[in-house]
Amino acid sequence: MSFPSINEQMDLIKRGTVEILPEEELVKKLERSLKENKPLIIKQGFDPTAPDIHLGHTVGIRKLRHFQELGHQVVVIIGDYTAMVGDPSEKNSTRPRLSHQAVMEHAQTYQDQFFKILDKEKTQVRLNGEWFSKMNFAEIMNLASKFTVARMLERDDFSKRYNGQLPISIHEFFYPLMQGYDSVEIKADVELGATEQKFNLVIGRNIQKEFGLEPQIILTLPVLEGLDGKQRMSKSLGNYIGIDEAPAEMFGKAMSLPDEMILRYFELVSDVDGAELKRIKADLENPQTNPRDVKQYLGRTLVRMYHDAQAAEQAQEAFKQIFVKKDVPDDMPEVKIAEDELAIADLMLLTGTSESKGKARRLVQGGGVSIDGKKITDPYATIEIENGLVLKVGKRKFVKLRK
Repeated sequence: MSFPSINEQMDLIKRGTVEILPEEELVKKLERSLKENKPLIIKQGFDPTAPDIHLGHTVGIRKLRHFQELGHQVVVIIGDYTAMVGDPSEKNSTRPRLSHQAVMEHAQTYQDQFFKILDKEKTQVRLNGEWFSKMNFAEIMNLASKFTVARMLERDDFSKRYNGQLPISIHEFFYPLMQGYDSVEIKADVELGATEQKFNLVIGRNIQKEFGLEPQIILTLPVLEGLDGKQRMSKSLGNYIGIDEAPAEMFGKAMSLPDEMILRYFELVSDVDGAELKRIKADLENPQTNPRDVKQYLGRTLVRMYHDAQAAEQAQEAFKQIFVKKDVPDDMPEVKIAEDELAIADLMLLTGTSESKGKARRLVQGGGVSIDGKKITDPYATIEIENGLVLKVGKRKFVKLRK
């Protein structure tokens, strides 16, 4: 096995990284790896609390891929046991506990989606239930003795809840201990995590020391903002791009990004190399460049990564037809309606363009619903159903009505 030089490795490792703690220890580990011709063990944990992976998750997964390209061993921890506790990071209340069955159903979709980015042959996937399900109570008490309540309360989210007299369940204290113990089990050299995970990652270093191991290096990564450019990407906020989404939906969402987010997305969630990233940055800084053109390149890049080049070109053409030429798409789903007339909210529910009547009415009030190009303004309007009418909801949902 051959590894790139230390400088080459550090250049790629640092791309999009917030902190490396301690950086000098990472350099020493890389030097030893090079001398002994032995890969480092690179770890990241994922709690499958929801079924799908979006671009926000891929910030860490892409960094894992960078380590694979450098020749190191990646270990992905599926937190089937930590997910039942729930990571309290950035939370102001106790998270609802999930059943193991629900977690495992989500875990399967995670594993299917990981390998859209990672090299399957160079990835170990481990469930932390492998060790936590076998621990007896004496071993659990031993783990709990490795950290103090005072140190736990140094953590910002716990401190705020404690000072605000909000409840903190004892089991929440176990989450960072469990994450740290995962690093003991796999003897991690490096652990990746978002900036909000820093406290947990530091505990991992401490617990490895307690168990007589060389402490891991902490590598923190930025939290990706969603399509609004402000709040973190989240399915619950609806500001996400899922990596399993259809090409046209993925491209259209990318085009809705604020211009100031273009370079950040290229840097954190695309596969363009360093030289290309510099070119994109120069283009965006050029006052003669239309940011829309660079954003189309971003949209094509994302679709190509998770589908293929042909799908990327077709998605861009579909977008131009709908949004630049103001046309409706040639191909759209058709729904047969038996009734002669329906309330607009009922019609949207029946056609699958809204999940609820309440949301449908809010979309109408927001000006996002039209029939054959005519905007609907009354959230309680009744629509006469005619064959071939086109219902448009938002910017990208089209349905043709059939009698």
